[in-house]
Amino acid sequence: MNTFSLLLLSATEQKRIEGVSSFVGEDASGSFGILAGHTRTMTALLFGLARFRRKGEAWEYLALPGGLLYFLDNRLQICTRHYLIDRDYERISELLQQQLMAEEQSLHDTKESLRRLEESILRRLWEAGRGFD
Repeated sequence: MNTFSLLLLSATEQKRIEGVSSFVGEDASGSFGILAGHTRTMTALLFGLARFRRKGEAWEYLALPGGLLYFLDNRLQICTRHYLIDRDYERISELLQQQLMAEEQSLHDTKESLRRLEESILRRLWEAGRGFD
């Protein structure tokens, strides 16, 4: 069975995994699979779980908040902000859920901060405009 290498690149680390026999991920069009010898491919992965299998071993799960996938010459490269790898589906699903909730809270906090900043700027503009009367 032919294999390929998987290179995971994040903001803080990189990991090379050799002997990968198959990869399953998801993009905007749905789930897809990659085997050794696949044609050149590039796509944007969605937030969630992907999985890969090394030759003769069990599936390993890859949790990521989206990313860019590029496959060429039996080398699969995934660029993402961060990722988690685990063989235990339940454990990584729980970690992914926690990560999703944390990111949602962070997004909410950022939006609220921007709203307050906008209100402050508008108030100052209004007050500055009143001074010219």
